[in-house]
Amino acid sequence: MNLTGKIAIVTGASSGIGAEFSRALTGKGATVYGLARRESKLEAIRKELGDLFRPVVADITDPGSIQDWITSTFTDGLLPDILINNAGTGYFNKVEDLPLDEWHTMINTNLSGVFYITKYIVPLMKKNPAVCHIINISSIAGLIGNPSISGYNATKFGVRGFSEALMKELRYDGIKVSCMFPGSIATEFFDNTGTDIHPNMMMGRDVATVLTNLLELPDNFLIDEVTMRPLNPKPPDKPL
Repeated sequence: MNLTGKIAIVTGASSGIGAEFSRALTGKGATVYGLARRESKLEAIRKELGDLFRPVVADITDPGSIQDWITSTFTDGLLPDILINNAGTGYFNKVEDLPLDEWHTMINTNLSGVFYITKYIVPLMKKNPAVCHIINISSIAGLIGNPSISGYNATKFGVRGFSEALMKELRYDGIKVSCMFPGSIATEFFDNTGTDIHPNMMMGRDVATVLTNLLELPDNFLIDEVTMRPLNPKPPDKPL
């Protein structure tokens, strides 16, 4: 796919790797509809990236508002080419200590939100004569269970299962589906987790490079899963 002139949707676009995805895509000439709840952060990215970035204040856990936005945006023949399901949140605790509101927030954001926007975008992608691409951002926690993050694991394993089934469902409609499983990335995601950011974590811009590489593959070439890890995940001040 040549990204110049393509129409992309990025959820969770106001910070972290979502912002890096937006930078990378607009840098390749794509128009990005960046969805997030924080208007001020979206506006800051719009000022940085210019007219190719279209900020959209939206809550992906509200299916009605997402459907309304899609219906009002994709008119007069405008069709999406790329969907990056990136928005996510995490709360880490033992199963008996995890508050139910945190469990529901993770399920609604990490899993239901992915389903909602995909449900409403897929019919438009099927109308697109060009090959389209959906990339779902899971986590290394979507591959490996770990103590004290069982709730988060459940949502990210769910994204993996959804992605695998969706790939098989849509491949003959000219829609690629890929799932990315990044390890620790130096972003504000860890603010709620009690984990300190350190220099050995991956950088968001490097993850964004992997994403654009996936998108730029030939149309009949699909990589359905990509796992990314820091070579040495431990903080530099801790012994191996």
